[in-house]
Amino acid sequence: MTMRKPLYGRKLDDFEVGATYVHPWEVTVDGGTLALFQASFLDATPTYASDVFAKQLGLNGRPVHPLLLLNLGLSFSVHDVSEQAIAHLAYIDVRFPNACEVGDTITAASTVLGKKLSSKGDKGVVHVLTVVSNQAGAPVCTFERKALVRAGAVLGRPVDRPTNAAAPDLGDIPRLPEAMRSGLAERPVRRGGFAGFYEDFAEGDVLCHQVGKTVGESEHMQLTLLMRNSHPIHFDEVYCAEGKSFTGTRVVYGGLVFGFVASLASRDTAGNVLWDLGYDEGAHPAGVVAGDTLFAASKVLSMKDVDELTGEVTFRLVGVKNERPEALLEGGADLFTAELGKDRDARVKAKVFEITRTVRMLKRP
Repeated sequence: MTMRKPLYGRKLDDFEVGATYVHPWEVTVDGGTLALFQASFLDATPTYASDVFAKQLGLNGRPVHPLLLLNLGLSFSVHDVSEQAIAHLAYIDVRFPNACEVGDTITAASTVLGKKLSSKGDKGVVHVLTVVSNQAGAPVCTFERKALVRAGAVLGRPVDRPTNAAAPDLGDIPRLPEAMRSGLAERPVRRGGFAGFYEDFAEGDVLCHQVGKTVGESEHMQLTLLMRNSHPIHFDEVYCAEGKSFTGTRVVYGGLVFGFVASLASRDTAGNVLWDLGYDEGAHPAGVVAGDTLFAASKVLSMKDVDELTGEVTFRLVGVKNERPEALLEGGADLFTAELGKDRDARVKAKVFEITRTVRMLKRP
C-alpha cells in the first residue's frame, strides 16, 4: 500500500517570480450565495442591495458585493499561494473595475510579483497580484497582497494542471464599472435612505461606530467554507492544537474580519455610496477568534468634488476587538496610524484591521 499525504499552498522555494498560478476553483455566484453574504454583513450600500437603485445607475441590477468578490478571490488563491502561510500581511490597491452579476461564473489567477527571505532564513514574504474574472474574461476584482510563508518547499504537492500561465495584461485598471464612468445621467431616486451625504463629511472627521459584532464560532467557519478558503487554521481544531496556529485555536479568516468591520461602519459612512473605488494600505495587526467582539471607527482623510451629483471621500477604516474605539482614543491611542513601523509601546494591541477606503458618494439633494 502506498500512503500519500497531499499538501497544497506553497512555501518560499515553491514561488517563482513572474509565474502566474491559475487557481482551480470555478464558482457560479448564484442568488443564494449573495443572500447568505448579505444576511451575514450589515451593509448599507444601496447599489449592492437594491435592483431598483442599481438600475438607475445604468447597471443591469444589483451587482455582487465587492467584498464578496474580494473574499472569493482571496480564498481561491489560498490553494496555490497561502495554504502554508503563517500570516496575511497586507492588502494593496484593491479595485473593482467591472460589475459582477448574479449568475456569473468567476475564476482567479495570481502572479508572483516578488519574494524575499527573512534575515533569519526560516520564513519570507511573498507578494502576488490576484485577478478575479468572470466567464467573459473581464476582471471584476483585482488586488495585490503580501503573505508571510515558511522557508523551504512543499513535498507531495499534487500537480494536475498547468500552473505557470501567461501573466494578465491589465493595462490601466479602471475604478468604476463602464456604466458609471461617464457620470450619472440623473440622480437616483429613493423612498428612504440613510444619512451621510458627501457634504456631511469633512477632512479630519472621526466617527466611532457604536454597534459591535461578536463573531460566532460556527458562523465564521461556515462563511470561510462558503468562500472556498482551504487554510485549516480557520476550521480545523486538531491542526491548530498541533501548534500550527499562533492562537492555539481556530482563527477567524481575515477577509471576514474585513467584511465585518466595513459593515459596522456602513450605516454611518456608506448609506449613500454608489461604488467602492478601491482599498489600499490594509493590514491585520492582530488576530480574531470566536467570541471576540469587533468595533469600527473611521477617519475622513480627504474629499474630492467630482461633479454636480457626486464626490469622492477617502476614509481610514479601523477595526478593534473587545474595546470601544472611543475609549481607546480617549486613552491616547494612535488609532489611525498604521501599526507597521510604530514603536512597540505605541502600538494599539486591540487593533485587528486597518485599511484606506475611497468611495464615490452622492451629494445631498
